[in-house]
Amino acid sequence: MRVAQALREAALALGDISDTARLDAELLMAEALGTSRSELLLRHGGTAVPAGFAALLERRMRHEPVAYILGRQEFYGREFLVTFDVLIPRADSETLIAAALECSATPRRILDCGTGSGALLLTLLAERPEAQGVGVDASLGALAVAAANAARLDLAGRARLLRRDWTEAGWREGLGRFDLILANPPYVESGAVLAPGVAEWEPAAALYAGPDGLDDYRMLVPQLPALLMPGGIACIEIGAEQARPVSVIAAQAGFSSVLRRDLAGRPRALVMQLGLAQAADPG
Repeated sequence: MRVAQALREAALALGDISDTARLDAELLMAEALGTSRSELLLRHGGTAVPAGFAALLERRMRHEPVAYILGRQEFYGREFLVTFDVLIPRADSETLIAAALECSATPRRILDCGTGSGALLLTLLAERPEAQGVGVDASLGALAVAAANAARLDLAGRARLLRRDWTEAGWREGLGRFDLILANPPYVESGAVLAPGVAEWEPAAALYAGPDGLDDYRMLVPQLPALLMPGGIACIEIGAEQARPVSVIAAQAGFSSVLRRDLAGRPRALVMQLGLAQAADPG
């Protein structure tokens, strides 16, 4: 069989489990051929199907995300390594990056709470070359992925990665204060029904946060004032229905918050600062 026919058949097979069936098939075929997707489409329609394609397709048929199969995912124009130890960086989270770049123009020190793959912290360090960063995570596996990404992006010298868990006493010890804090904490309700590609493959500890999805906000947000420099900014990702309850948690900790929406118009991030007037848009 030739590549063009195999792609048609694979896209048809993936139609029931993926909204991007054709793209998935092309990315997997390019991986099997050891080439780029653009080169695949331009030059390899008549090439014989490589032996490794069937195994990659079978993995995708079991709902395994393409990013895990390939071991990488693009985020904000850069490629990040991913494993089962970390959430897959999503385009929605680029809202957090845009908000941070706008609201904290010249941060000297950046903290990323729950750094995972390091996508948020390393993107901000790449965009703000004068900054130094600290990424903390409860998972040693996640920290290993973040360290690998820091090395690949030539940012290891500016990114300090530490095993810290904000549910444990003393986790803030020795961190100091920061001009900018980023966080994409777990925020999925424990009873939520997620797509198989998420529920069966991505790390549960990075997804679920109690019956209402707010447990980690309740734990983390009140600790942020002690980590912020005067005038510092905290940018926190939220679920689409969480703008109001998280802004209340923030207000109780002394913050005012401004809501940022993603490209689909859904609430996606809160930009928080101590002592400012309360934002008008509660989501």
